[in-house]
This record gives sequence, structure tokens and C-alpha cells, in this order.
Amino acid sequence: MKLLYGTKNPAKLEAMRKRLEILDIEIIGFCSPECKEICKNIPDVPEKGMTPLENARQKAKAYYQAFGIPVFSCDSGLYIKELPDSLQPGVHVRTIDGNYLSDEEMLAYYSGLARQYGNLTARYQNAICLILDKNKVFESMADSLSSKPFLLTAVPHNMRKKGFPLDSLSLEIETGMYYYDRDPHQLDEVAVEDGFLEFFKECLKK
Repeated sequence: MKLLYGTKNPAKLEAMRKRLEILDIEIIGFCSPECKEICKNIPDVPEKGMTPLENARQKAKAYYQAFGIPVFSCDSGLYIKELPDSLQPGVHVRTIDGNYLSDEEMLAYYSGLARQYGNLTARYQNAICLILDKNKVFESMADSLSSKPFLLTAVPHNMRKKGFPLDSLSLEIETGMYYYDRDPHQLDEVAVEDGFLEFFKECLKK
């Protein structure tokens, strides 16, 4: 089965491919060469949802309507224990005060928060919507999709991965190590939570 992952982010596409490689599916994204013929005129989805699931659902429905092929979309919200409600990123991880931040701007903003408040205890709440056809729509925002709590620190690691800027600020709570200093195989497993693999296993049985 070929599935369209509704993302233009090549890092997210590669991470999902690695996590789901044991399944009998081919995952393509808008940044894939094979999408040039299939996915012309990609719709601009505003993502006005209040939760990650609402945004994932909006994107998946728009892409399925546009291309008519099996598609899934994901969305995340970032929640930080030490911040007041007024500063919680939530679903607006990249959009601060109405401004869409580049990778470097995100590093500067979140490292600045860590300097102000100390190391920040953070967690991603993740959601997914999968549309196989008009009668088979599956979605989830279960805890199994959420990341483990981790720390955001003020001093970035010297490694950068385009599309995942906050990984350079992320520390494992148990060890205080940067995730980028962990074993590469372990890092691949952290990039996409086990819950996504289980979600696809269950949906593709139905």
C-alpha cells in the first residue's frame, strides 16, 4: 500500500519512514520526487484547530479531497510545565505572536525561555488522522502517541537537523544527556513514538 504523508518536511518524512519500515507500506510525502505527478496544486490548509487532533483532521481531509489517495496527517502541541498559560506554545510551536519562526529563530526563542526560567520540562502531545477511503477514517490523540517528558535547555547542541530545531535543545531527563549524544538507533526510536507504529498496525487490519 502507498500512503501519502501530508507533510513538506523531509526530516519528518524520513523519521516516519524509519519507524514504520517493518510494515508493508510505502510512504511518500510532498517533498518526495514521486509526488510531483500525483500531488499537483497542494492545498494550503490554515490549521485553525485548538488541538493537535483538530489540525491533523483538517489537513488529512483537505489532502484526501484534493488527491483522492490514502493519506495521513499528523500534528503536535508542545506543553511546558514551567511556563504560564500565556506563554504555552500548544499547537503554535512555530508561530509566536503571529510570526512564523525559522529553525534558527525557534532555537533563539526557546533557548531564551530556558535562560529565563531554567531548564524547561516539556512534552509533545501528538495526533494523527488517517484516511484510507471515504468509509475508513481513523484518528487518535492517545497518550501512546505523546512523547516522554524531556528538558529544553538554554545551550544548543552543535548538531542541527533541518525541520527539527528543538532537538538541538533537548535533554533526556534521566541522564541530562543531549538526545543527539545518544546512540543513533535509540535516537530513531525517540523521533517517532511507538504509538504511531501500533496505530498503523491496528488500522491496516481493518
